[in-house]
Amino acid sequence: MSDDRLIVALDVQNAIDGLKMAETLGDTVSFYKIGLGMLTGGGLALANELKGEMGKRIFLDMKLFDISATVEAAVRGLAQFDLDFLTVHGDPHVIRAAKEGASGTNLKILGVTILTSLDRADLDECLIRDGAVPDLVIDRAGRAFEAGADGIISSPQEAAAIRALPESQGRLIVTPGVRPAGAASGDQKRIATPASAISNGADHIVMGRPVRDADDRKVAAQAILDELATL
Repeated sequence: MSDDRLIVALDVQNAIDGLKMAETLGDTVSFYKIGLGMLTGGGLALANELKGEMGKRIFLDMKLFDISATVEAAVRGLAQFDLDFLTVHGDPHVIRAAKEGASGTNLKILGVTILTSLDRADLDECLIRDGAVPDLVIDRAGRAFEAGADGIISSPQEAAAIRALPESQGRLIVTPGVRPAGAASGDQKRIATPASAISNGADHIVMGRPVRDADDRKVAAQAILDELATL
């Protein structure tokens, strides 16, 4: 039985490969993420097929960032596809514009705090202000909530602290950077297991490579669901 706390990332070459993966997973998985890398490979067409023909929930991970008018227009265009989640950068002006673009629809706007592939050395290179990464994530999460974000993207290591924010009540926390115990971390630097991420306050976990690269994708997804079922 599916559990939509698990979002499987369709990080494959194109929409054809994405559809094949979804068909292989069948009823085991009900929620999929389609990211920027898939956009030029038919990502929106795949989102429409998974949503309309297969009844799946769709998280479009675009991480939009631009001037307010452009973000609002882009989100208004995407909202017509009846998607479930859309990511934008967590800067307050971006959140406000995205919420305006999504108004009148069920599309949830999720703000990106700090990418889970980044650590303090990366932030120094980008001239991001001083401070421990968890503190910056929590600060950005609070500001995004105040700007109207329906939820936040953060690493599972910061989920508990974000959930403790008064502004987080009734909002979503979605965590990438989740790996089964013993799995390779890949390019993620702030990771946790599925059960610990949910226990720390996440509503949804996003997993790509542990399912995509498994010898049996359906068995791999089911193992994650079995772990979540113990909570």
